[in-house]
Amino acid sequence: MSLEEEEVPYELPDLPQFSAIECNKMSIIGRLVNPDCQKIKDLILDMPRKWQVYDIVRGVALSSTMFQFIFKYEHDLEEVMRKRVWTFNEWSIVIDRWMEKPPEDYLKYLLVWVQIRNIPVNHYTKEAIEAFGDFVGRVDVVAFDPSKAQTQDYVRVRVFFDVSRPVRKTKVINLPSGETVTLRYDFERLQKRCFHCQRLTHEKDKCPVLI
Repeated sequence: MSLEEEEVPYELPDLPQFSAIECNKMSIIGRLVNPDCQKIKDLILDMPRKWQVYDIVRGVALSSTMFQFIFKYEHDLEEVMRKRVWTFNEWSIVIDRWMEKPPEDYLKYLLVWVQIRNIPVNHYTKEAIEAFGDFVGRVDVVAFDPSKAQTQDYVRVRVFFDVSRPVRKTKVINLPSGETVTLRYDFERLQKRCFHCQRLTHEKDKCPVLI
């Protein structure tokens, strides 16, 4: 074949022996958030230990940044998904259940609980708290019931957080009364981040804002 000849793509047969879909249904897919500080090989060996499923889950390195874990039991898979966020080498990883045809934003978001403090007393409603939560991510759950006692000085919201964005610590709110209040946000189970731009994707000495 000469260099000028066009190579014909191989048509993969649509046969059961060529498909891993059934196996994939019991798996999660994930990606590293900070590949400079996270190695796939070590993650494949270490995460089953963290999940306490060492002998009943199989890890697969899909690329230098993507991975898969195939579970034997559904309840183990669901437990790992329920306990998100997970970290490896103290940096976050994004995981989700396998999808045959994932959406464009697949593995772009962390599902994470955030504590909101300094909520103004005259706006202690579920709707207002959801609006406050939207400043850190798309709100999935507001853990607030106005009919029950609240013993903590914060309200928790679960949000889909875009890992390419900075981790917000505060937000200034102008109230209808003319007063101003500063909300404070604390992300649960997040560990390392850039101390300059507050992103999860790199350390401070590699921050693109400083370079």
